[in-house]
Amino acid sequence: MIRSIKIIFFAAIAVSTVNPQSLRSLVNEGVEFYESERFADAESNFKRGIEKEFENFNAHFNIGDALYKQQKYDEAIQAFKNAAVLTEDDYQRAKVFHNIGNSLLKQQKLDESIEAYKNSLKLNPNDIETKYNLSYALKMKNQQQNQNQNQNQNQDQNQDQNQDQNQDQQQNKDQQNQQNQDKNDQNDQNQQQEQNQDQNQDQQQRQQPQPKEQISKEEAQRILEALKNNESDLQKKLRKAKGKAVKKEKDW
Repeated sequence: MIRSIKIIFFAAIAVSTVNPQSLRSLVNEGVEFYESERFADAESNFKRGIEKEFENFNAHFNIGDALYKQQKYDEAIQAFKNAAVLTEDDYQRAKVFHNIGNSLLKQQKLDESIEAYKNSLKLNPNDIETKYNLSYALKMKNQQQNQNQNQNQNQDQNQDQNQDQNQDQQQNKDQQNQQNQDKNDQNDQNQQQEQNQDQNQDQQQRQQPQPKEQISKEEAQRILEALKNNESDLQKKLRKAKGKAVKKEKDW
């Protein structure tokens, strides 16, 4: 968990400006608002103080704190950067980078926050809070990398599973198509065999002698009588032929 940012009060404000009491009053009231968590009112008072003395490190720094508490992190970072250019003190600059790191960390900008904490520790190597927040940011980055890696592995695994499933579906489809084709070919073959058998049977039937047409009993009797009469006439003709002399030819 990120530790809370400690506000820097305007304890070191110079009083060489016009109407310093009014400036001090604005600062004190802004601090009271901040401590009572009225951060928008604190921001307003600190900005009014800047109008009286713009080039004041503490004023810009405290505005950054008030904006941070309102989760206006980009505006807070800009206020901290404005404070940084107004001081050459390493301790103050270290606090600026520390709070910039906090604002970036709140936005999940891990690489940038880590860099800000490192810059802070270069200026103040013994700051415990900065070391803690740097460790926390590095841990979050490691978790994020592992999560992304696991997510990529899951995506690759799901993709491989989908490819395998598609291949299995295609193989099943091809197998079913082949089975249907084989079945159709077998049906065609059976149909052709049946046609050939029918043709052979027709041909055999045409080659076999046709049975004679059946006749009635009366018709058969008439045919027999006719044959008898014809045979009787033939016998008569033969007897007559035997009774005649045969003329012989001369034998030269």
